[in-house]
Amino acid sequence: MPSAPPTVSVVMPAYNVAAFIDDAIRSVRGQTFEDFELLVIDDGSGDETRSIVQRHLDDPRIRLIEQPNRGLAGARNTGILAARGRYVALLDSDDRWRPSKLAHHVSHLEANPDVGVSFDPAAFIDEHGVPLGLVQTPRLTDITVDHILKRNPVGNGSAAVIRRAALDAIAFRPLEGPGSDRLCFFDESFRQSEDIECWVRMALTTPWRFQGLDRVLTEYRVGDHGLSANIERQFESWRRMRDKMAQLDPDIVRRHGRAAEAYQCRYLARRAVRARDAGTALRLMGRAWRVGPGALLAEPKRTLITQGAALVLWLLPRAVFTGLEAVALKAIGRARARRGQAPAEGSVATVSGETRG
Repeated sequence: MPSAPPTVSVVMPAYNVAAFIDDAIRSVRGQTFEDFELLVIDDGSGDETRSIVQRHLDDPRIRLIEQPNRGLAGARNTGILAARGRYVALLDSDDRWRPSKLAHHVSHLEANPDVGVSFDPAAFIDEHGVPLGLVQTPRLTDITVDHILKRNPVGNGSAAVIRRAALDAIAFRPLEGPGSDRLCFFDESFRQSEDIECWVRMALTTPWRFQGLDRVLTEYRVGDHGLSANIERQFESWRRMRDKMAQLDPDIVRRHGRAAEAYQCRYLARRAVRARDAGTALRLMGRAWRVGPGALLAEPKRTLITQGAALVLWLLPRAVFTGLEAVALKAIGRARARRGQAPAEGSVATVSGETRG
């Protein structure tokens, strides 16, 4: 291990990701910014994940840390506790980065000492790593806590590069339950929504700013693995996050909680469409209309696309819907290519994206 601390510590949780982790590690090793360490946290995998990581240990910048399963938040905490860099970059082991990812974020953080979290929009790839031609379009500047609560502009677990000082500012030791044996940054009692819980808590309790880069540096893998099964659990976890934040700042949740829930329901409805679960998609859209009609009407295009996709999925055979979806996406891609635009997050095929709403 080098004696001097690296500039960036890359924290990569890994759990049964043998199909993808080699791609993720290679994307880190291929960075143009080379002053990093990569900490791979094997969170109790039962497949070939460990042996695949070991093939990369010829690079002295890479360390493998093994632990019994603690979940994503627990694996991230283990990595952050072991990290030595002044910046911590998160990369989920089924995603990957473009080569200039770290270089751009380090320059951004160095030039903006009040920014605690730097992030970028993500492009979508399929399970085989093929680009889908779709890109998230989150808010990048002037981000306040209500933006994070409602839309989570950071977007996904592979986009953020975080100043270590910002993480230290939110460190806590739970009095009981998961994580009570050590210092935590992410709340280990959350098995989902742990990222937005962390960002909202940081925005509420520290002066650190969130700011995004206007360039795509992250590639987010979408697929059907585990998609349908966890939608209801994700919604319950999100509501628990909202209730926890209400204890920190009741006013912010009182003013923005209903709109945030409507956006979350709409986002999860798109995930349900992706999973071809029309019933769940329609139930979630019904709830969104009940709790936050104003929020939905403020963005009629996204709302109509999601509502329409759920209804068409309900009415048509699955094979017919899939064919229509493919035709629509190709048309959208061609139209935007002619205009020289990146595809919008609001299209149906982005249902697995983490940008809320």
